[in-house]
Amino acid sequence: MSCRRASRLFSKALGQRNVLVHDRGLLTLSSVEGSTQPPLVQDTLPAYFAKEIVGKHRERPALISRHENPRPFGGPLSRNLGRTDCLAWDYDEFSRHVDAVARGLLSMGVKKGDRVAVIMGNSSAYASLQWACASIGAILVTINPAYRVSELINTLKVVGVSHLLLVPCIRTSSYLNMLADELPALANSPPSSIQEESLPELRNLVVVDNTHDPVHFQKHMDTMKCTTDFREILVWREDSKEQKILKEIGKTLHKDEVINLQFTSGTTGLPKAVSLTHHNLLNNGLSIGRCMDINETDILCKVPIQAPCLSAHFTWGQATSRRSSTALMSNLAFWTHGACIVYPSEIFNPQRIVDTVAEERCTALHGVPTHFIGVLSELKWREEKGEKPDMSQLRTGIAAGSPIPIELMRTLVEKMNLRDLTIAYGMTETSPVSFQTTTKDPLIKRVETVGKVQPHVKAKIINPEGEVVPVNTPGEIFIAGYLVQKGYWGDEEQTKIVMKRHPGDDETLWMHTGDEGIMDEEGYLRIVGRIKDIIIRGGENLFPVQIENVLHAHPGVREAAAVAVPDTRYGEVVGAWIVRQPDAPAVSREEIRKWVSVRMNPQNAPAWVWFVAEDDVPAQELPKTASGKVQKHVLRGWSKELAQKGVGRTQVL
Repeated sequence: MSCRRASRLFSKALGQRNVLVHDRGLLTLSSVEGSTQPPLVQDTLPAYFAKEIVGKHRERPALISRHENPRPFGGPLSRNLGRTDCLAWDYDEFSRHVDAVARGLLSMGVKKGDRVAVIMGNSSAYASLQWACASIGAILVTINPAYRVSELINTLKVVGVSHLLLVPCIRTSSYLNMLADELPALANSPPSSIQEESLPELRNLVVVDNTHDPVHFQKHMDTMKCTTDFREILVWREDSKEQKILKEIGKTLHKDEVINLQFTSGTTGLPKAVSLTHHNLLNNGLSIGRCMDINETDILCKVPIQAPCLSAHFTWGQATSRRSSTALMSNLAFWTHGACIVYPSEIFNPQRIVDTVAEERCTALHGVPTHFIGVLSELKWREEKGEKPDMSQLRTGIAAGSPIPIELMRTLVEKMNLRDLTIAYGMTETSPVSFQTTTKDPLIKRVETVGKVQPHVKAKIINPEGEVVPVNTPGEIFIAGYLVQKGYWGDEEQTKIVMKRHPGDDETLWMHTGDEGIMDEEGYLRIVGRIKDIIIRGGENLFPVQIENVLHAHPGVREAAAVAVPDTRYGEVVGAWIVRQPDAPAVSREEIRKWVSVRMNPQNAPAWVWFVAEDDVPAQELPKTASGKVQKHVLRGWSKELAQKGVGRTQVL
């Protein structure tokens, strides 16, 4: 009998037993379906916002933006939660700003279905736009602030953006200057009547002041004649014609309409626009918050995910959500539960994060490994100075963006009191979270897995022959349910590549994730890497995440990444990239190899080891996306070049 036929018969036999065993709480096949309770919410985002959020939590704190002045956009006087040091809105005031922005968008010609692009860090304007666009049926297009000008222009063109709202600059990126230099005709167009051949659908360019300096802001505005000050578009009157239009549009909104486009390279290469609906985003936000036991008393310190301060340019990454999904969903997870969100700064700043957690008594913190490492370094520095910031109120959050090293998880629990920290897995195309740990899961499950499948979500792990694998067997992860995107905007071909109906199950549309996972008998999922990142050494599959967990446990290693290196004998061998731990004794290549060899199957021991900022590598850090995910394709390129030169070969001790 062939191995393939034997495998199929084995799978069929297991499938017959699976129901009986599953009744006792254990699985035999890697296939699960989440609970059907609580029921999915059928509202649109604005309807839920008005009824369940503002209606029930009107006077509770909603948004505190510590880097913004009170009343940055004018409007009616309000109590600002009694604070004079920064912007502080309760839900009632938040709702008034959302409505003013929605009316303002209508007044400048934004129509239902228009694409409205946003380039900003954490700010009250961005927070308001997320709800305001949904209120008028416009589609919010989240743009990575780290994009180069060519990437930005291509993104705007691909989805036909009609209205672009942005800040003048973030760090060294001066967006108006970039656009003016690249598109001279744009710079000379009149406001609201932009005529630029490269962006034929663009009509409005609105600028939100983040400079805190009127003179500096005006210099930026003078760069382009077509710009409009964000403060000028807000319509505060509630008896205006725009208010009537707003109400009429509200009656036409449907939960399955697309309201958000997020760009991702996904599983098939070039960036594509993921189309997400009210139903996708609202229910996923509610589900994420439930896993963390969020309620109206919680306060989230919201770490900026999109920022050019990270060293390169996807709603949580390989083992979690990616880039803009992280930003949007962490907002929704808390606001849908009536909790408060605090912005410590516009972009990632460890000092301000520590100050914010301590001074605002935050109970939750979201981040990716790079962010958490930065915050831990700041805490260590302060402790060495004799300071002890109060982290005692912290309890929960999400660690996302890339696989979380076990040692880092343990350190976060020990040093920052994040005893209820959860791990989430997903991708932009799944809104983003499909698996998540909960606060009730044992610690070992929260450091070694990404939890169980979310309610109303189906998942299975498939081998290359298309068969569901037995538990504890690796394969590709497939996801189905309410959370799957509508498709890539204007790209039916790429949509069909990753979203398919499988033989014998014509009713279910499956998202092919491209991620390799292993499910245990209880339904907990471990991510072992991207399919393309797996190292095949002499026919044996080696999983980079497992190697990296061992490397991160070394006291001399701050960060590590494992990649495949071409080899004439084995086809591929393990290459390890190491960022040294500051102030720790220097570790050699051979020590790194031995450290892995004695803790894993020796085949996992790195045959090549490179230290970042050494070995002819100019980079000071591992190359990463804006969400903090290590760019393995870049490392593979560097590895191949260095190995050809003979640089980095380890010797067996």
